Amino acid sequence: MDNKNPLTLSIIHYQLSVIFMDILENELEVITGFDKEMREHALPIWFESLVGVDWTLLHISPVYFGFGVPQGDGSAVIVVPGFLGSDFYLYELYLWLGRIGYKPYLSGIGWNADCLNTLNEKLVATVKRASAETGKKVHLIGHSLGGVLSRSAATQYPDLIESVTTLGSPFRGVRSHPKVIEMSKRIRQRIFNKTDKTDYPNCYTGHCHCATMTALHHFLPKKVRQTAIYTKSDGIVDWKNCRSRFEENNFEVTGTHVGLVYNFQVYKLIASRLNQNTER
Repeated sequence: MDNKNPLTLSIIHYQLSVIFMDILENELEVITGFDKEMREHALPIWFESLVGVDWTLLHISPVYFGFGVPQGDGSAVIVVPGFLGSDFYLYELYLWLGRIGYKPYLSGIGWNADCLNTLNEKLVATVKRASAETGKKVHLIGHSLGGVLSRSAATQYPDLIESVTTLGSPFRGVRSHPKVIEMSKRIRQRIFNKTDKTDYPNCYTGHCHCATMTALHHFLPKKVRQTAIYTKSDGIVDWKNCRSRFEENNFEVTGTHVGLVYNFQVYKLIASRLNQNTER
């Protein structure tokens, strides 16, 4: 057997180590990843009544007018609404992204109260259109369940997506206020009443085997930059399930769950993180 150069052996050893760590990371994500069960969790839902405070503070902040934040490079940024929401309530964020130099897009998914696979297909169609129109990879910003959809889309189409920013998104599994769990059960019944789900009997649960849910059990490729923004005073979902396993991707703000899309701290973080993406 020929003796190999020590440098060559070191390079081979390093490459094997990287491959092994990627495999281990993927397996760890499968084991500790998305919890398939929807769990009730006692949360201070009354705190959400303070969303007006978030909105007011945003409109008196220089950040809202584009001052003191990095300017964009014209890349496409798609905003994705949360559970029971539509693109309409994201217009503040949409218009602000345009003011700071990005090309914003609404998700086009309609009312976020449908089969997740159906919603994700609509989102992916918007991703493909935005990428084609700008000639670049796109950024996704998803609020609550919209962030879960965004992560699923990015896992399935990493070559089209530059980054994913989640705002109070329970991508580790749904632990939510009992009223929210009850509403999700009603939505599931509505889906089955209007659509034949023989092939997907577990639709709108963590046990569904559709492409959207399956993707949530795998880690995002390293080339897709992640940002997870959360608030410990969240009255809708358990903030602990809104955090990445990688601490450098997690950012805490103060405020309400609903108000994350009107939170000046969030806007400042978004501008900073999007700018880091363009500088890579």
